[in-house]
Amino acid sequence: MACPLCEKNQPKGFENITHGQGPEGNIDYVIMYSAILIVGYTLIMSLKYLIKPKERESSHIKNLVLNENNTLN
Repeated sequence: MACPLCEKNQPKGFENITHGQGPEGNIDYVIMYSAILIVGYTLIMSLKYLIKPKERESSHIKNLVLNENNTLN
C-alpha cells in the first residue's frame, strides 16, 4: 500500500500499487508493456513445455533416469 503522498503523485490507474511516482512518460509505458509481453510469453512457453515436453527419443537424457536398466547405449 502506498502512502497518501505517493498515492496522490501516481498516475491514474497506478494508484495504491507501490511507493514512488510510477511511469512518467510514454517510454516508461513502452518499457513496462514490453516487459509484460516478454514475461507473459516466457510463462506460456515454459508451461507448454512443462506440460507436453515432446521428448520421445530413446536417447533423451531423461530416459537414463526413467529406465530400469541404467546403461548407456
